[in-house]
This record gives sequence, structure tokens and C-alpha cells, in this order.
Amino acid sequence: MKVLGIGNAIVDVICKVEEDFIKKNNLTKGTMKLIFDEVEFKNILVNLKIEKTVSGGSVANSIVGLSQLKNDVGFIGKISDDIFGAKYEEGLKKENVKYFYAKNKESLPTGTCLILITPDSERTMCTFLGIAGKINENDVDEKIIKKSELIFLEGYLWDEGEPKKAFEKAIQNAKKVAMSLSDLFCVERHKQNFLDLVKTKLDLTFANESEIMSLINTKNFDEVIAFAKEIKKQIIITRGEKGAISIIGDKITEIKANKNLKIKDLTGAGDLFAAGYLHGLINNLSTERCLEQATELSSKVIQQIGARL
Repeated sequence: MKVLGIGNAIVDVICKVEEDFIKKNNLTKGTMKLIFDEVEFKNILVNLKIEKTVSGGSVANSIVGLSQLKNDVGFIGKISDDIFGAKYEEGLKKENVKYFYAKNKESLPTGTCLILITPDSERTMCTFLGIAGKINENDVDEKIIKKSELIFLEGYLWDEGEPKKAFEKAIQNAKKVAMSLSDLFCVERHKQNFLDLVKTKLDLTFANESEIMSLINTKNFDEVIAFAKEIKKQIIITRGEKGAISIIGDKITEIKANKNLKIKDLTGAGDLFAAGYLHGLINNLSTERCLEQATELSSKVIQQIGARL
């Protein structure tokens, strides 16, 4: 198998709602709210008419992108034996992603993200991680890891305790490791651990400009380049309108951002960027072509609704 993703298994539940639904449930339009109380989450869900469900999560989106480009890929993510768990598994299999997880009746339900679309097409999200964030080392099959050319992890999944042990087991048994720093909040919360991973454990790191600058405590992008050169690991950074850059030792490759895009939804931009880059990498394309593929995929996904092409 070419790439095995390990990440949060989150079912995206897409629902159309009226404006007053957002106000009634004390939500802030256009934002994402993390909900920790299962009862609160169920109270929102119970009044909704579900339009569509999608097997989501950051790394899962990247893995589906790789599958759509005809690569042999798989995914590990923790779900429960419930309705959404069945939908999650079914959704990945439809996309020709091998799913390496045997679901059980868990104490928490399958992770879910409600995507509430108001008549003006604005998306307001409520995420209940459920069992997704409780992945542990027993959920990670080292035989599958060893059969994969590369594993792809997400910073969202990192947490002290069981998820950390799952991470470590995966890294110890992998031939090659890539990881996305996921978001600025993740970096600031786990800065020392992430810095150690980037310096010593990861072969490839995906980040945006603000994430990588926060990681090394700088406001000067030249220091990011110096850091990457010093550690001699591959770091791929998206820079918004400034394009993207890949640094491998002393080799720096840059690409400009695509212009005049009709942006509809930024969901999945980073996920599909990683998919495009990894597609180039595992198919032995040049770094320039890897960046081109990455930019092409991320440009396509932001001109439509949702994180799938």
C-alpha cells in the first residue's frame, strides 16, 4: 500500500437550516464550535433533517483525494458501532479506501461534525469528537503500518495519553512518516512535542505559514527557511496568496498561488494540498510537479462546497 492515513474519524453531517436555528442554539454563524457535552450535541441533532453524510476528518480527506488519483491507500480512525459509524465505514469504502478498523460498541458515539447551511450558503459547524479522539495503540495494527510505504498523521489527533501512544507506535513501525500540523491552536497547545516530532521523527511536515512560524517562535520567514535547512527534513509550507514552498535541506522550491479563483469554501484546502503533494511524491515526480499537483487540487476544492472533489 502506498499511503496509510491515521486520523480523527469524523462524519460530516450536512443539514440545511433557517437563520433562526443558528440563533436558537446560541451558535455564531460562520464559525466552528467544539461541543464536549453529548446531550447538548444530541439536542441540536434531533431537530435536523440530514441532507448528506460524508466520511470526513482532515487526514481522511487527504486519503480520499489520493484514492481519487488512483493510488492504493488506507485509513485508520476510531469509530463506534452505531449509525454514523456504519455510514463512516461505508463512505470510505465507496471511495476505494481500505479501512483498517473493526468497530465495537463504545462508551462514546462516532465523532460527528454538523455542517449547518443557512439560505445565504454560509456554513456554521458544530463538532463532537466522540470516540474519534480516543484512539489508542491497540487500534493501530503494526503489520499494516509496515506494509505501507508512507504513513500520514494529523496534528489534530495528538494528545497526551492514549492518542500519543498510538502516534508513537505508528511512527516506530513506519518506513516513512508525514504529518500535518493541522492548525495554529494545535501547534500552540503541543508546541514542544510538535517541535520534537518535526526535528527528529518526521520525514515530511505540512504546515501553513502561521503554524510553522509559531512552532519556532519567529515572525521572520527567513528563520523558517534557516530552521528547515538546519534539520535537513522536508517541510512543505502553504503561504496563501504568496503560494507555497518546499524546503529539503539546501534545496528550496517555490510555486505561485493560482489567481482569479472563484472561492466558495476554504474547507479542505490544506487536506487536498497534502493529497496532491503526496501523490507526486509516491509517484516519483519532481518537487516542482509535487507542488503543482498540490496547488491544483487545493485550487479546485476551494471553488466548490465541501472538502471532496
